[in-house]
Amino acid sequence: MAASVVPATPGSIARAAALLRSGQLVAFPTETVYGLGGDATNDAAVAAIFAAKGRPRFNPLIVHVPGLGEAEAIAVFDERARAVARRCWPGPLTLVLRRRPDSGVSLLACAGLDTVAVRAPAHPVAQALLRDAGRALAAPSANRSGRVSPTTAAHVAAELRSGAALILDGGACAVGIESTVVDLTAPRPVMLRSGGVTVEQLATVLGRIAETVGEPVPPRAPGQLPSHYAPRLKLRLDAADAQPAEALLAFGPDVPAGFAAVLNLSERGDLAEAAANLFAMLRRLDRREFSGIAAMPIPERGLGRAINDRLRRAAAPRRSPRFS
Repeated sequence: MAASVVPATPGSIARAAALLRSGQLVAFPTETVYGLGGDATNDAAVAAIFAAKGRPRFNPLIVHVPGLGEAEAIAVFDERARAVARRCWPGPLTLVLRRRPDSGVSLLACAGLDTVAVRAPAHPVAQALLRDAGRALAAPSANRSGRVSPTTAAHVAAELRSGAALILDGGACAVGIESTVVDLTAPRPVMLRSGGVTVEQLATVLGRIAETVGEPVPPRAPGQLPSHYAPRLKLRLDAADAQPAEALLAFGPDVPAGFAAVLNLSERGDLAEAAANLFAMLRRLDRREFSGIAAMPIPERGLGRAINDRLRRAAAPRRSPRFS
């Protein structure tokens, strides 16, 4: 049976919280993308998330909490971690920290590691749901594993169908790309995934931040698999001219001609606007009548780093079939 999509109201949020406490899954909006949430302390609920997404078991999940107090109950914070959490939470930042032995968080959510990825989302619906449910929620993006992340409730309904008991509709996501993930388990902070908080913003609190080289196996955070966020059609990067029947994901005012269709992430070259539009526009261009999707270059600065990371992973070689 397909999941019901309901407007996020106090009544529907209370209903969703009750479903979560009973071990079922609920899709809900955050400021980044829609998440598929389950009780992070319930092994069966966490396993159901993996099953619904078709997600590799070695890929950890982000655990969502209302704020710093709740996060400190499941992860070990030092002053550095507290400082960046106070600056950026609630918001699109995930911290990888040592997991407390008595956290109660399912080891499956942590992929068997001694660390936990935790964040406090800023979206008011997510905050209300977390407080109403009264427990931490494991919540990856509400889509099939490796596919384009959902930024509207309609995306979730089309992608997961029966994967959730309920889908809370809180409108389009304001940020539109996933959270930044920073590992603070070593003396020097390491950027595991770029996202809604830029490295420049983090540097004002954490100082110099290292970046991962290659793909850690197993991954220490979501979004580190080489192929991820992928449309069904082949994605070609840094496009300057058109190939036959190709659609274009454009950026900026100067758009090359000759494409079968064009969607512009931001005609004025605004990276925040481009990030918010990225996944929705990729979905709209992922259609049978096109031979592929071409993407124009994006500046490698600020949120452009996060956009380029998603585009590179979306363009990575895959074994999965295209349209079936």
